[in-house]
Amino acid sequence: MKNNIVLIGMPGVGKSTVGVILAKVLGYEFVDADLLIQKKEKRLLKEIIAQEGQEGFLRIENQVNAAIETDRAVIATGGSVVYCREAMEHLRDIGTVIYLKLEYDILKSRLGNLRGRGVVLKEGQTLRDLYEERVPLYEKYADLTVDEKNTGAEETLQKILDALKR
Repeated sequence: MKNNIVLIGMPGVGKSTVGVILAKVLGYEFVDADLLIQKKEKRLLKEIIAQEGQEGFLRIENQVNAAIETDRAVIATGGSVVYCREAMEHLRDIGTVIYLKLEYDILKSRLGNLRGRGVVLKEGQTLRDLYEERVPLYEKYADLTVDEKNTGAEETLQKILDALKR
């Protein structure tokens, strides 16, 4: 049953912010996958990454996302979920995957300390490297893409609602 909406995209594109509003508008539940991970692990994302390393974090992220069972929900995922094949296949099975796309320069201006946000970065990897690595994965898994160029939360919300109607 595909009656959930799954939001994917880089950190800082507004998956959680827009997701909460979208859930209210649709009368859906809101699920924040990063918060599910923190609840299950009883640690912050940045602590999990520091203690388990990138691979360990992705293993946990994959397990948690692949186990999400919900109905009529908007699911905001972590930006690195696209590295988790099993999780992404499950999320595609239970929902419509929407990629919130944002140009690199706008994203860069929005983001502060990536590691403080619990962003999975390889040693020496820059935000641009991460962006260029992930964009093809977001495009691969997305059922719909919503370009957030020159939009705030309300305009992004309207674009999502319009895309869902098509």
